[in-house]
Amino acid sequence: MIMLYGSQRDYDVLTGKAVEGRAAWTPEEIGALHAFMEKWNDALVESGEFVDAQGLDAPVHTRRVRLENGVPVVTDGPYAETQEVLAGYTIVECDSFDRATELAARLAGTPHPEHAGLDSEWYVDVRPIHGGVDEIE
Repeated sequence: MIMLYGSQRDYDVLTGKAVEGRAAWTPEEIGALHAFMEKWNDALVESGEFVDAQGLDAPVHTRRVRLENGVPVVTDGPYAETQEVLAGYTIVECDSFDRATELAARLAGTPHPEHAGLDSEWYVDVRPIHGGVDEIE
């Protein structure tokens, strides 16, 4: 699974809202991002490595359920203590973990405006999916 991360600020600037000194992305910049992701996903489909991909809604639409004294407590997001959250994922089926990492590294070419300052903040995680409890190491 290739996991992409973002923050509420990222969702805001991608939907045209300037926040905390970050300018909103223009429709052209957003279009370039979507075109890049479509091309990346299409290449995975063509290679036969694509399994599934989904984007997740903004952190503001999150609910956390946790136990407090044995009772479930629900808290609405976003959470001030959390900067980055899972923004979406792509599941690939390929020959090796190295190949999955190679595919994820292509996302480093994702277009973004110069003012976004993503060069030091951007990352994705690559993590194997196990088929059952007997495969956990």
